[in-house]
Amino acid sequence: MAIKTVPTQPFNDQKPGTSGLRKKVTVFQKPHYLENFVQSIFDSLQGYKGQTLVVGGDGRYYNRQAIQIILKMAAASGFGRVMVGQFGILSTPATSCIIRKYNTFGGIILSASHNPGGPDGDFGIKYNISNGGPAPEKVTDAIYASSQSLNSYKILEAPDVDLDKLGESKLDNMVVEVIDCVADYAELMESLFDFNSIRKLLTNGHFRMCMDSLHAVTGSYAHNIFEERLGAPKNTVINGTPLEDFGGGHPDPNLVYAHQLVEILFGENAPDFGAASDGDGDRNMILGRHFFVTPSDSLAILAANAKLVPGYSSGLTGIARSMPTSQAPDRVAAQLGIECYETPTGWKFFGNLLDADKATLCGEESFGTGSNHIREKDGLWAVLFWLNILAVRQQSVEEIVKEHWQTYGRNYYSRHDYEEVASDRANTLIENLRSAMPSLKGKQFGSSQVEYSDDFSYTDPIDGSISQKQGVRIGFTDGSRIVFRLSGTGTQGATVRIYLESYEPDPAKHNLDPQDALGNLIAIADEIAQIHTLTGMEKPTVIT
Repeated sequence: MAIKTVPTQPFNDQKPGTSGLRKKVTVFQKPHYLENFVQSIFDSLQGYKGQTLVVGGDGRYYNRQAIQIILKMAAASGFGRVMVGQFGILSTPATSCIIRKYNTFGGIILSASHNPGGPDGDFGIKYNISNGGPAPEKVTDAIYASSQSLNSYKILEAPDVDLDKLGESKLDNMVVEVIDCVADYAELMESLFDFNSIRKLLTNGHFRMCMDSLHAVTGSYAHNIFEERLGAPKNTVINGTPLEDFGGGHPDPNLVYAHQLVEILFGENAPDFGAASDGDGDRNMILGRHFFVTPSDSLAILAANAKLVPGYSSGLTGIARSMPTSQAPDRVAAQLGIECYETPTGWKFFGNLLDADKATLCGEESFGTGSNHIREKDGLWAVLFWLNILAVRQQSVEEIVKEHWQTYGRNYYSRHDYEEVASDRANTLIENLRSAMPSLKGKQFGSSQVEYSDDFSYTDPIDGSISQKQGVRIGFTDGSRIVFRLSGTGTQGATVRIYLESYEPDPAKHNLDPQDALGNLIAIADEIAQIHTLTGMEKPTVIT
């Protein structure tokens, strides 16, 4: 087997976003495009010769072809071993689990998360470091710098590896180990949760759940964990076969894209509990019968009930949430006497806090929750956490949430997404807001007065690194707030996200529709930012 050095030229669009590099499949299929980025990852690393790398993906279109390229380039670059998921499948949480369990050098995850798949869909690649978490900015900056000076890459000339057969083979001097994609992850889940209690709940003949895997990566995990290990009926998991195009759907677990699950849980004879996960398995949506749990409330409720779960019964060291996430978890942290950290959006910002044992649970409003068990958000972990709480408390999802609101008050919260906005229009909207910030303090909008406006900046309490311009915040004297930011997870145009939040302590006012409760803020947001004028859109693409 010969190592081939291939001349190439830099691509100027290979700067990783908050979750790696995401582009259309057709972009990654361009000659040298994927190879350049993989070589840039390897060139930015030190000390990996002879070490172990984990590789896997969410099974979307181009996943298998990309893995073969990465394996041959890893062999050419001197890795000693690569652990790869059977059929090329590894969920993002499972990859983090395996990196940590086997102390590997790092891992490469092939996914565009919740973005659509298929030949005309999206593809993505990101590097995770040895703690199992996404590469921090200093690493992604080094990868991008390498990509801009690259003039060649190395690849082994060799036959493709059989990804369907468990076991070891060799690519030149490198061992390729095809591993069961579920076993290690399921073992970790069993160590954290009371599987016996959950099994009793799922087999008592009265409680029913529905798990929607959206034809994405967690189908394999959900069938194994819920139906085989925990004994739920065979029809518990729907859309459980991973498909390269996610069955033509959009693998994003929200009220719009997981519409089949929503119809089931809000229909006649609805199950007691519903959940969905996304393309690569790191996000979750939680539903009760005729009831939706916001991700912000979900994080707060998990924290408030953590002592009911074996893996967290000794208490929490802290909670961390992204800045746009509602402040509901802050109220739980205050009552528990622990810190609640506010970070920029992006799971990588939680890594230092988790490694330093400053936080145990963490979450983002974009349907991501997780803990210190790995260094990624984890969709099925959140589902199991909820099931464990339900098994102990023997109440419905709605009863648990409403009891939580009675104790802590309700944070009315919503996110409005304007997707595929022309980049120049989206950037103009944000720049206009930044220009207006100095004049907003004290300004009156109806009954609401602006208390502060800023562009969120974060200083990491562990390593002192500073992240600036992370979202424009406008806070009001009554404690409500509006946040504006551009999302870094799309591949086409820009997604403008507006986050709206108001706090209601009065239980008599806890049953309003969030859009009605936030109506005043929605109007103020448009007045300040001229959203409809600048985006050219009458209403949001998605409201969550």
